[in-house]
Amino acid sequence: MFNDKIITRSVLLASVIALAAIGCQKEKRPVLGDYPKDTNPPGGPLKFYAAYENTNVDSIRANFGTDNNITYVPGISGQAFQGGADGYIVYPSANDFKKSSSFTVSFWMKKNGPNPAGAGTSFAFGLATSKDIWTKMDMFLEFEDAGNPSTADLAAAKFYLRDQWYEYVQANRLPNVLNNQWHHLVFSFDGTTSMLKFYIDAVEFTAVPGKFNNDGGTPDFSQSGGIVVGGAGHYALGKTPDDWMGNFKGDIDQFRLYGEALSAAQVTELFNSKK
Repeated sequence: MFNDKIITRSVLLASVIALAAIGCQKEKRPVLGDYPKDTNPPGGPLKFYAAYENTNVDSIRANFGTDNNITYVPGISGQAFQGGADGYIVYPSANDFKKSSSFTVSFWMKKNGPNPAGAGTSFAFGLATSKDIWTKMDMFLEFEDAGNPSTADLAAAKFYLRDQWYEYVQANRLPNVLNNQWHHLVFSFDGTTSMLKFYIDAVEFTAVPGKFNNDGGTPDFSQSGGIVVGGAGHYALGKTPDDWMGNFKGDIDQFRLYGEALSAAQVTELFNSKK
């Protein structure tokens, strides 16, 4: 009887210890989302990244956008989004990109020619601002329609940065970017030199001077708000864009915002790896 009691107590004690061990095990974190992530430490240079793998999420902050009339199609890497008539994606924030004094905008695009003459421009993206200015944006890229003139072989485009225009028009138009093939576009701005560099498929386009003359040579994004990919920044403010501000009827992939000026070598690495 005495031995039976010892055995019973031993079994009970072992059971209690086993249950306690199980209870103390660390539970697995729930899966937050199966979407692409890029190597980037907290507070690192990559401020915003949307890969468009059948979702519009920004992987840096799990920041989901609100989309309108888009579909997902084969991209340069995995999937991309394609904007139809009035197609765009609105993000409430570009995270802490607004703190940047140097920056880079990088993305892949595919578009079959310009909009017809008189049909309005094509906005690839627009960074909205709360500042009282007619553009309602701190930064954007737009492609002119065919009447300006613009063609698949020579695209007329304008990059706007804090009330300064970089105009790629007439003799300075962009070769082949609207020829229905994938192209990598990068705008890299160095706040220490106040210089903007523009790359097409990892080759610097130097026809337009890059000196930035406003804001004391360093763009002030402190009043920047949401960002729109595939349309004008007005949508992020709940506003209707002006009549001439059309949406991007084409494909966009791998949209990135950095808080630093990428070097030519870094741009080439993005291009070669189709990022």
